[in-house]
Amino acid sequence: MLTNVMDMTIRLLKANAANVLTLLNLGLGGFAIIACINGQLHLSLLFIFIAALADRFDGMIARKFHIESDLGKQLDSMSDIISFGVAPALLLYQGILHLFGFPGIFFTIFYIACGAFRLARFNIAENDGYFTGLPITAAGCLLTLSYLTISYLPSYSFILISFLLSIMMISNFTIKKV
Repeated sequence: MLTNVMDMTIRLLKANAANVLTLLNLGLGGFAIIACINGQLHLSLLFIFIAALADRFDGMIARKFHIESDLGKQLDSMSDIISFGVAPALLLYQGILHLFGFPGIFFTIFYIACGAFRLARFNIAENDGYFTGLPITAAGCLLTLSYLTISYLPSYSFILISFLLSIMMISNFTIKKV
C-alpha cells in the first residue's frame, strides 16, 4: 500500500515537474514586473535572469522524463511572453525609454508585440530542430543585459537595441536548437 502511494507520488511529481518550473518562470516574470513598477530595477533584472534559468530547465526536464505536451508548450509560451517580453521591455522603458515619450512607448510595445508573434509562430510550427528567428528568451536576456549599459551608451542606442531585437525575433533566419 505505502509502495503504491510512493510510486504514484513519484509519477505525479515527474509528470508535473516541467510545468512547475514553467510556472516558476511565469511567477518570476510577474515579480520582475512588480519590482519594475516599484522602481526596483536591479531586482527586476535579477528576477528576469532567474526566470531564464527556470525556462532553460523546464524543457530539459520535459524531454528527460518524456513529458512534453501541447499544454506544456502553450504554458511555456505564455510564461515567456511575461518573463522575456513584458518584463524586459518594462525594465528598459523604466530605465531609459520613458525619456523619449511616445517613441519610447512605441518601441516598448513593438518589442512585446514581436515577442508575442514569435511565440505564436513557434507554437504552430513543426519541431524540426531549428528556431526561426531569435528566441524570445535570448532577446529578453539581451534586452535585460542592455539595461546594465545605460550609463555607458548614448540614450538613443536603446531604441535601436530594442528595435533590432524585435526584428530579429520575427525574422526568418534559423538557429539550431541546443
